[in-house]
Amino acid sequence: MGFTKTIKNIWSVEDLRKRIGITLLLVIIYRFGCYVVLPGINPDELLALKNFTADGLMQLLDMFSGGAFSQASIFALGIMPYITASIVIQLLGMVLPAFQKMQREGESGRMKLNQYTRYLTVLILLLQGPAYLMNLKYQVQAAGGHVELGFWTIAFMTVVLAAGSMFIMWLGERIDQKGVGNGISFIILIGIIARLPEAFVQEFTGCLMNSQGGGLVLFLVEIVILLAVIAGAVLLVQGTRNVPVQYAKKIVGNKQYGGTRQYIPLKVNAAGVMPIIFAQAIMFIPVTLVGFSTKQTGFFGAMTDMYGFWYNLVYFLMIVAFTYFYTAITVRPAQMAEDMKRNNGFIPGIKPGKPTVDYLDSIMSRITLPGSIFLGIVAILPAIAHVCGLNRSFASFFGGTSLLILVGVVLDTLRIIEGHLIMHKYDGLMKHGRIKGRSSGSSAF
Repeated sequence: MGFTKTIKNIWSVEDLRKRIGITLLLVIIYRFGCYVVLPGINPDELLALKNFTADGLMQLLDMFSGGAFSQASIFALGIMPYITASIVIQLLGMVLPAFQKMQREGESGRMKLNQYTRYLTVLILLLQGPAYLMNLKYQVQAAGGHVELGFWTIAFMTVVLAAGSMFIMWLGERIDQKGVGNGISFIILIGIIARLPEAFVQEFTGCLMNSQGGGLVLFLVEIVILLAVIAGAVLLVQGTRNVPVQYAKKIVGNKQYGGTRQYIPLKVNAAGVMPIIFAQAIMFIPVTLVGFSTKQTGFFGAMTDMYGFWYNLVYFLMIVAFTYFYTAITVRPAQMAEDMKRNNGFIPGIKPGKPTVDYLDSIMSRITLPGSIFLGIVAILPAIAHVCGLNRSFASFFGGTSLLILVGVVLDTLRIIEGHLIMHKYDGLMKHGRIKGRSSGSSAF
């Protein structure tokens, strides 16, 4: 009954109804483009490319593109070049004074950074396009097919691929402006969800065929475990530690008169999915060096086995280290302490200045440790699930970047919808409390 009432409330808000309708229309356009194959490519010869993207980082790229990568679609490069460019610009903003200045300039600075991000995205696309096409040619020829790729053909297809990715960016911006918001992240979410039904059916069929009776029970147990992992990811995304801060309206001598008591919410996982992305990029280097088609032993064999023990151990440790690193450069206790002092604020029992900085730093260190460990466990869960017998497509939903993005974007989207309902004096989506997003910035990356 409550769900039906919520749907009616959503439908009653004209602006929200239009935004949801526009979002669905743009999503349909995106999904249609994922099946438009590049000109000159025979779709029947793409089986080798699909096998090439069956696991590892290629599977992740194919998932983010909603299957367009393995189908040689005009959207094959997806939104990943834009994500890469965004990460680079974000890192430059932490080390270069010129970019730091633009970050502090408000809306005008943000527009400049967005423009630089687009320029860098185009550059990355022009580099990735030919690489993708040469790999496509190799995979098709290895399967006995034929693809004619001369210089001008590669140049033309590269332009098509770049235009496809830029069009996806445009769709994301339209979802931001006229849809439910969170556009780029929503596009990634749709790409991930698009692979779920096929993986679900494959795992269900595999359980029934490979199990000596009790296959349905085994499948139900897997679903229960998946729901538990999702619940844990929700706690990881929403978890905070509230630090009380007393704000005084007037201070005379050592006495304060009036004031309010507020809290600083310090997130358990302030780094989001960035540590996983950084660690995954570094772990992919050995695979790139030795190639995908050669069987390796020793060190390179261990570091290219994405379901092996040593690969996942190193991957886990790097995620813990990167979580501390990224938290240290994004959460700045010294700035928090300075802002509190400027606004006549202090933490009860802690002296202003350096003691406040040390206290906040110690709190962040303590809550980051369990957060980083849990993030590392979530990241390697797909490998654990695959070792336990799940097929690779279904195992990828048990953790990693895909699960965290899925949970985070869904929570952010529900929070936006709830905001519209409350603004129009309707009940929110939850009876007790409000839905928490990931952070003030709702972008996935």
